[in-house]
Amino acid sequence: MEEFFHMGGYAFYIWTSYGLALAVLLVNVVLPLRRKSQVLRNLESLQRQAARRKA
Repeated sequence: MEEFFHMGGYAFYIWTSYGLALAVLLVNVVLPLRRKSQVLRNLESLQRQAARRKA
């Protein structure tokens, strides 16, 4: 098992690559979700403004 984690002497590069890939994947999930909620809040605000203008 130690050899698996050591990766034949290239462990630092391999685990860094895995870490960066995981970080990119997480960012690709989190940022669109945050943007979606931001857009929905903006749309709700615009709808309230439009309703006030009509009233």
